[in-house]
Amino acid sequence: MNLITLNAWGGHIEEPLLKFVVAHANVDIFCFQELYHNATNKISTVGNQVNLKLFAKLQKLLPTHNAFFRPVVADCFGVGIFIKNNFPVLLEGEIIIHHNENYPGIGPTHSRNLQWIKFLYNEQVCHVLNVHGLWNGHGKTDTPERIAQSHKIKEFADSIKTPKILCGDFNLRPDTKSIKIIAEGMSDLVQIYNINSTRTCYYTKEEKFADYIFTSNEIKINSFSVLNDAVSDHAPLFLDFDVE
Repeated sequence: MNLITLNAWGGHIEEPLLKFVVAHANVDIFCFQELYHNATNKISTVGNQVNLKLFAKLQKLLPTHNAFFRPVVADCFGVGIFIKNNFPVLLEGEIIIHHNENYPGIGPTHSRNLQWIKFLYNEQVCHVLNVHGLWNGHGKTDTPERIAQSHKIKEFADSIKTPKILCGDFNLRPDTKSIKIIAEGMSDLVQIYNINSTRTCYYTKEEKFADYIFTSNEIKINSFSVLNDAVSDHAPLFLDFDVE
């Protein structure tokens, strides 16, 4: 089985992104962050061109996948999971991992959620958790809010007793306490495979890490890589795995 996690950047680089998805339509699970779904306006404060119906467009390109969208801003911006329809989905849901009650309705400081699915793979119950972590406008270092967010992620992940994969854009450096909290008891593939960046040429700032995949002990890693496709300011992360 295989999985790709990717921050889609709202479809800012739309045509290459859609071509990438078509070329990888045989992938079993996609975990996307920064998706618009039937939005009337963008939430970003910069001049990025986005696709306000990106989720629906991805659905059309992935007709053999079941699609699940979990908004975090209004009902139109959030995260999504696409899983091939030959893997029965037993449950799907979310938890709030950061709440910003003072969010002005535009910009990246909105609340954050963790989306999860429970599904069957070879008659084995498994979970995939999809995260888009807090951005505070001041880099990707530890803050009290990020520490609290990591504890919420960790508490929820630990409550799941089946094989699990936790992935997404965490907006964190690999040397932070926030990452160490999340990684405890799981395999941090970015660290294990000595990855030196999860960003693309579209990201010009110094911080070269944001995206991670963590796996529980029952997940057998066949291969893991950061793909070279420049379809966002984030690079796609690819995982091929089995369940022991």
